[in-house]
Amino acid sequence: MGVQTNAERILAHTEGVVREDEALEMAREKADDLGATPVSPAVGSALAMFARMLDAKTVVEVGTGAGVSSLWLLRGMRDDGVLTTIDYEPEHQRVAKQSFRASQIAPARTRLINGSALDVLPRLADEAYDLVFVDSGPADHPHFVREGVRLLRPGGTIVLHNALANGRVVDHAQRDPDTIAVREAAKALAENEQLIRVLFPLGDGLLCASKL
Repeated sequence: MGVQTNAERILAHTEGVVREDEALEMAREKADDLGATPVSPAVGSALAMFARMLDAKTVVEVGTGAGVSSLWLLRGMRDDGVLTTIDYEPEHQRVAKQSFRASQIAPARTRLINGSALDVLPRLADEAYDLVFVDSGPADHPHFVREGVRLLRPGGTIVLHNALANGRVVDHAQRDPDTIAVREAAKALAENEQLIRVLFPLGDGLLCASKL
């Protein structure tokens, strides 16, 4: 095993400083059982902070999984906030409901939609959401950027996970479809004069943009 660089040590420390409580640990175990890779604790904590800073009442999540990122988002949202979370796997959302009950999340605070986000997002209202979080395969990131920005109110924020495509995005020789899609999404955000954006090296990369 090679010696870690200073950058690697810093990233490992950053990812390791957040500790989860029993409810989140149980949701994480369920995600592992489902084969639905959850966000890291550091990413989850960042999501909760974004939601808290936005005083978020309306949030859209693409990729429910077992509810790990959902729980983090709900912890940062207002007590009267509603999380709309989308997943195409019914089993994922069944397990996520168990995670919500274990955390004593009131049923009225979550709206679970089973289906493809490619079909669901266009049906949601313009400028009606404080925060949009995308945790899905990178191939559809350009589409989610278009729809996500449309959904945001002025001052709202879109966050895309997997924005580093397992590190491939920094290697200009990589031209696989997922990496190209991630680069196209980042370019679309950069070229939109309505947005301020930043890339955080947490998890597999959090690409964030705030709407002016």
